[in-house]
Amino acid sequence: MRDLSMPSAVIAAGDADLNPAAELDRLGAIAAEVIARARGAGASAAEVSASVQTGLNVNVRMGEVETIEHTRDRGFSLTVYFGQRKGSASTADLKPASIAATLEHACAIARHTESDAAAGLADAALMATQFPDLDLWHPWPLSVEDAVLLAQRCESAGLEIAGIANSEGASVGSGSALEVYANSHGFFGREHATQHSLSCALIAGNGADGMQRDYWWDSARAQEDLMDAAALGRRAAERTLARLGARTLGTRTCKVLFTPDTARSLLGHLVGAVSGGALYRRASFLLDQIGQSLFPAHINIIERPRLPRGPASATFDAEGVATREQPLIENGVLGRYVLGSYSARKLGLSSTANAGGVRNLILEPGALDFAQMLDAMGSGLVVTELMGQGVNTVTGDYSRGAAGYWVEHGVIAYPVEEVTIASNLRAMFAGIEAVGRDLDARGGLMTPSLLIGAMTVAGAD
Repeated sequence: MRDLSMPSAVIAAGDADLNPAAELDRLGAIAAEVIARARGAGASAAEVSASVQTGLNVNVRMGEVETIEHTRDRGFSLTVYFGQRKGSASTADLKPASIAATLEHACAIARHTESDAAAGLADAALMATQFPDLDLWHPWPLSVEDAVLLAQRCESAGLEIAGIANSEGASVGSGSALEVYANSHGFFGREHATQHSLSCALIAGNGADGMQRDYWWDSARAQEDLMDAAALGRRAAERTLARLGARTLGTRTCKVLFTPDTARSLLGHLVGAVSGGALYRRASFLLDQIGQSLFPAHINIIERPRLPRGPASATFDAEGVATREQPLIENGVLGRYVLGSYSARKLGLSSTANAGGVRNLILEPGALDFAQMLDAMGSGLVVTELMGQGVNTVTGDYSRGAAGYWVEHGVIAYPVEEVTIASNLRAMFAGIEAVGRDLDARGGLMTPSLLIGAMTVAGAD
């Protein structure tokens, strides 16, 4: 068998504190060397992803430290192609012997795999050539002591609110990721980004009168963009207290208002249904729907992958294809699918630069604030929490457990729990009557509140 050993000077994996430029250079050297050796071993094409991630996460409960977690994870994955036969292997160890074994395993897999006409690198013409700074790197020099104090401050602010009886804890997290992707087209891409988070979960009430739990959280690329810790704790407390005295409902058909954090899941179901894997397997209720009206004409959903400080921003996708701003839904009409190169070839289409998923997909907000959304609803259910996985992407049937608030004449009347909301996603998309202006930008799927004209709500009876 061909000697696939690696020179140790290239892959020396020191444990010193992370230096972004030096670490990216090191990962890049590994990627270039492995691709060259894969070609030398007979591969017609190859691609490599290598990463180093570091992080600190601290959890406190009732003022006491529960966990302190330091992470430093390495990842290396290699895919080789022998014609249209593909082999992939990965390791979490960047030592020379581990990478040599990974290369050997990938080549062995490819030699014994059936040929697949859709297999191969993304088209060379689609590779990214410009790499603007997206302002994603904001290290937070957070000591364990400071993280503990911040989490305690967050939790304490919530516990000080009258009626809060207990806590499930508060957490503070800070992490960074350095990643390199390279392939035998000659593409070489480097990314470095940070992500910081804060969360708090509280409990109100007692066993006799009923207990309720709720939480709040925030996440940002830069520490200064996070919500103030004390304000976040108070927000978690307010949400928890508002759920006391929750009732169930009798079965009915009514309007349903999804808050931004629950509306995000609807956008996720849309993405799942228009993603290449579901489509070429013919396992989607939105098969062959490009050019069709799925939403009312006032709905626009656009992907902005190069949004500065965006939670999912990137200049290239997982295959090196250049990302670009592009609509998914325009004036209610489905304009494209969500495709990487493999699914695109299976469908006879081109990659949409979505290998690895969508990046900052935004349902454009409307003009109404939340009070105006309640007024537009009149009477109905506000959904603040969803439970269960009752969504069928093949048929579009939708049924999930929910909690929230019943609204009468545009005013919240009382909290609601233990209900199930049901419909079909196609009807739900088409039935969006109003869109709020309260865009939730904390994740790669960004939505405001959404008012749906009619759903079945099943409760106690």
